[in-house]
Amino acid sequence: MVKNRAPMRTIRRWSAKLGGAAVTLLASSFVVFAALAAAPGDPVSQLVGQKATAAQRAAMRAELGLDDPLVVRYWHWLTGVLHGDLGTSLTYRQEVSALLGPRIASTLALVALSALITLATGIGLGVFGGVNSRWRPAMNALTGLGVAIPGFVAAAVLIGVFAVGLGWFPTFGAGSGFADRLWHLTLPALALSMSGTAYIAQVTAAAVGEEAGRDHVSTAVGRGLPRSLILRRHVVRNAAIPVLTVSGLMAASLVAGAVVVESAFAIDGLGSLLVKSVISKDYAVVSAVSLIIVTVFVVVMTVIDAAQAALDPRLRERR
Repeated sequence: MVKNRAPMRTIRRWSAKLGGAAVTLLASSFVVFAALAAAPGDPVSQLVGQKATAAQRAAMRAELGLDDPLVVRYWHWLTGVLHGDLGTSLTYRQEVSALLGPRIASTLALVALSALITLATGIGLGVFGGVNSRWRPAMNALTGLGVAIPGFVAAAVLIGVFAVGLGWFPTFGAGSGFADRLWHLTLPALALSMSGTAYIAQVTAAAVGEEAGRDHVSTAVGRGLPRSLILRRHVVRNAAIPVLTVSGLMAASLVAGAVVVESAFAIDGLGSLLVKSVISKDYAVVSAVSLIIVTVFVVVMTVIDAAQAALDPRLRERR
């Protein structure tokens, strides 16, 4: 009697993935901590001012533990995180968790709206361009332009046209309440999602176009099957794996891209907090926000991996 080894393989596979995710989080957090320490500038100058004496600076450095070796400071921060303590902000002199709490809602709302626009528009345009070859050159030109435009340029153009020129949307803040927040976040979400939407459309069009040209699709067309059924079962489903991968990456990258867009639209979220904290070398805040961004990437990639295996069982046998 042959035992089914599939459950054991699954356990080993997911144990390896979780271990790899933990190593990724650990390594990335240390790199961020070390890079911030190596960057020019001194957080003490931000706290005591330029006119402070050497003794005052030395006392402040000792109080903040900045004279300790880098590895010791990182270990203190890491052990605190493992116990649920993100540390204390050097600049704001309050708990980092208290700083992140009210700002997470603004960033999550912006990222969620941007992800909805990115996925719906990108996949929709890609499917349309993939099955309609005569429209593909125009769509390639449009998406190529979208990929080439950086987020800060898109933000400047949208502000100039729709906020300053036409006066349809506000230029700063995240709003309050559902309708007001949606109104405030429309332009930032469009600026944040533009490049990702174009890239997803390109990948989707290429994948759908390739699947639409396969022999089994031509056979289905020759048998007189409904076009919508062919598109759903034989084209879109088979093209889903590369589209799913790039869609997940683009959605995760929105969290990092929010840094630029939040600064452009004066949104008090995690991105703008990260920019201010990097300038002031606020170790605890920068490390906490960076850890959140990396965690989002790791979680999204894990979900993508599971979804790919569900769509194509052959992938499970290769891993």
